Amino acid sequence: MKKNIAIIMGGYSSEYHISIKSGNVVHKYLDRAKYNPYRIIITKDRWFYLDEGNREHPMQKSDFTISVDGNTVHFDCVFNAIHGTPGEDGLMQAYFELLGIPQTSCNHYEAALTFNKRDLLSTLKPYGVPCATSYFLNKGQTIDEDAIVDKVGLPCFVKANRAGSSYGVSKVHKKESLGQAIDDAFKEDTQIIIESFLDGTEVSVGVITYNNKVTVFPATEIISENDFFDFEAKYMGKSQEITPARISEKQESKVRQLAEFIYKTLGLKGYTRSEFIFIGDEPHLLEINTTPGLTEESLLPQQANTAGISLEALFDSAIVEALR
Repeated sequence: MKKNIAIIMGGYSSEYHISIKSGNVVHKYLDRAKYNPYRIIITKDRWFYLDEGNREHPMQKSDFTISVDGNTVHFDCVFNAIHGTPGEDGLMQAYFELLGIPQTSCNHYEAALTFNKRDLLSTLKPYGVPCATSYFLNKGQTIDEDAIVDKVGLPCFVKANRAGSSYGVSKVHKKESLGQAIDDAFKEDTQIIIESFLDGTEVSVGVITYNNKVTVFPATEIISENDFFDFEAKYMGKSQEITPARISEKQESKVRQLAEFIYKTLGLKGYTRSEFIFIGDEPHLLEINTTPGLTEESLLPQQANTAGISLEALFDSAIVEALR
């Protein structure tokens, strides 16, 4: 009997439209012989099922069901394609855990931890995971630009602590530009992280559970035409994404081992994509995405393709693992 799969997409953040694209790709490639896919749009104001005729059917939040032509539809599994809140920060995961509905991303605590860049890096540092020098700042605190520069140096990166797709991220070359960068970051979050600039090769590594086994994908080398891998570089063709990355065997081995170590140490499941920068042969962790982009052009699907895994097989695996 075919499984009813809710593909949740949208969300409450600036990544709404990117999530819609990811969700539609999942909807396109799910095997109709095995699954009945439903596009579920999540917004701050309402949750609804968008059918093939683009008609909207309200979602009952009390039990996550919909009514279609007088019939109530219950879901066997949720495919999480929401980037940012509430799909990547643990809120939807906790909701589905309470309802007892399997979902494809990591559990609620791990989602909240990885979405919070400051907490993630602080958790992994005792394990010896290399990362940039950082300075934390909350909205309302006194901004001491001299103290920031003394700790992280210049250039540096100013980032919204809980945001994705490079929203609220600036590369700052001089102290006089810090104030504007901090203001921009605070538009996305009330917490920010300011990090030292790591000058080296940037790579992205996908780690998933596939056929009940933790699987590390080939690394993707990222070369931005802009000053860094910003929104334009990610989504408007202003970068080169080379899979497999043009790195040495030693570097490839180290980054794959580190990505797998982090996945297992944090107790992650489902899809993840970790970003690193090499200083010499040592990969330094930047961040982890637990609901990475899933369009045909996105990094994780590129890596899966290089590993010989089609989009249909990739998406099927997420549901199989969630139901296992």
